[in-house]
Amino acid sequence: MFKRISGSPKVEWYAKDASVGFTNGGLVYWNGTGEIIPADATSGQHTGVILRDVLATDADYATSLAKVPVDVPTTEDIFEVDVETGTLTTAMVGNADDLVAGGDALDVTATAKGVVTVVGFVSASKALVKINSLATHKDVATS
Repeated sequence: MFKRISGSPKVEWYAKDASVGFTNGGLVYWNGTGEIIPADATSGQHTGVILRDVLATDADYATSLAKVPVDVPTTEDIFEVDVETGTLTTAMVGNADDLVAGGDALDVTATAKGVVTVVGFVSASKALVKINSLATHKDVATS
């Protein structure tokens, strides 16, 4: 989960893809048809961090174009995020790392995409990061 630590939130409302679940605090990106979808290990051009869960039991789950709140960060904002794959060490501060398949945590053993830069060590399982792969900043292609 991405949790804002610094900077002012900028909440914007974006249409979500129909019948897709989202985890509160996960990165999201555009699906190419004007809707957001959850980030994954191969995504780039991230829109921001979704601010609510979207569950199959929700009234708007199967609704295309239903709008959800997204925190749209800048490159200066810092987020605390879980490390799901690998073990974070202080020596990893400064590394550009990838996301796990779920898009809501880090894989500090993967650096092919470099979607976040580790800017601080909280614990072996929590990092402070800046998001590099923002659609408004750096062209990190979805592959």
